[in-house]
Amino acid sequence: MKFLPLLLLSLVAVTATGQENKFLPDEPLPQGWNDGEFFSQTLPADDYWWRNFEDPVLDSLIVYACENNFTALAAIENIKKAKAAWRMAQGKMLPTAGLNIGWQRSKTSGNIAQTMYNEAWDGYYSAAASVKWQADVFGSIYMRSKAQKMLFMATEEEYNAVMVSLVANVATTYFNLRQSMSQLQVITENVASQREIMNIVTSRYNSGLASKLDVAQSRSVYYSTMAQIPTMQATIENYRNTLATLLGLYPQQLAGWPGEGYTLPTYVEPVGVGVPAALLRRRPDIRAAEREIEASAALLGATRRDWFPQIFLTGSVGFAAESLKKLPRARSLTWEIAPSISWTIFSGGERVNATREARATLDNKILTFNNTVLTAVQEVENAMALYKSSVAQIVSLREAVNQNEETLTLSLELYKQGLAEFQSVLDAQRSLLTYQNYLVQAQGGSLIYLVQLYEALGGGW
Repeated sequence: MKFLPLLLLSLVAVTATGQENKFLPDEPLPQGWNDGEFFSQTLPADDYWWRNFEDPVLDSLIVYACENNFTALAAIENIKKAKAAWRMAQGKMLPTAGLNIGWQRSKTSGNIAQTMYNEAWDGYYSAAASVKWQADVFGSIYMRSKAQKMLFMATEEEYNAVMVSLVANVATTYFNLRQSMSQLQVITENVASQREIMNIVTSRYNSGLASKLDVAQSRSVYYSTMAQIPTMQATIENYRNTLATLLGLYPQQLAGWPGEGYTLPTYVEPVGVGVPAALLRRRPDIRAAEREIEASAALLGATRRDWFPQIFLTGSVGFAAESLKKLPRARSLTWEIAPSISWTIFSGGERVNATREARATLDNKILTFNNTVLTAVQEVENAMALYKSSVAQIVSLREAVNQNEETLTLSLELYKQGLAEFQSVLDAQRSLLTYQNYLVQAQGGSLIYLVQLYEALGGGW
């Protein structure tokens, strides 16, 4: 993690100078990131990373979610809104022009000192074009426009973050659904196996070769396993409903989906985690935080420039005459040019505090950026550790399941021959179900940890 202090200090220095932030050096992997067995320094391909699972159903779900998820669609509207705000800020650098056409009729009172007993009528037509422009000599308008541009770019990165999160959530929910279905299949297969054993024990009891206790115990195991089916079915339904929401669908539209016969993808491959600097370039939340820093720095510069005078140039040209006939004549021409300077000397502390507020906002954004970087590294390391441990766990659990299957077969044969107590069969049944469940959970967990790792690396966007 030696690169972090240098990274953060360089960011503050660059922000203070107002220059472009180029602060991501190519550093070697942190300690623990260079495990050649599972992780390498090559970045994942910048495309559809979820296709590595080779699951066409998952591919279709993600494509549909990207086009129909309401959170993603709302993020697109946020981009449009931010772009409009940026264009509005740019527009303030241009002059405003207007056209005024009117007619005026007035009468002066004959009962005032200046016009005693002389009533006066006055009226004329007018048409004029006017232009007003604030010359951005000191850059206040430009800095505010730059701040809006950075916020617009941050919104684009927020959209990317939404898409990375959406894809990860769809993949995670899908794998949870598949895991639950696989667990239901394990339970169903064990129920069938336990039913056969229960029938064997009942036959032996009817023949006087087994006790009633053996029958009761076999039935207890059978029905306790049966009791797990409704819970697992409810879990499957919950994941299906969650997936429907991510797809922008009502739960009823996914009722009964997917069918049976699907298994969890098998994926145990090395993962390219990339160098830390590349990680920071890839993660949209980090890039968004960087853009927000630049926007805050620009606003701070704008508040400082507000102390300088504001220069305005106003002008108009048109025609005015007492009748419409005379309006277009040369003698009816009117024009005005009025440059002005406005300089606020005292504002009751408003501008001082505006600068203080902008400085505090900038400092807050820098702290937020620092925390985002630390969180990103933490998420990568956590996902790497979980994925690596889950792969090792799967290997051991597969062996444990194989040994438990053999134990159940041997204990049942010995029981049939009257060479073992039924308790050994019960223990083998319970143990087999437990370790088969553990194996499915580990396989599903491995896929989910891998999704979390891709998400922590910024996905393939």
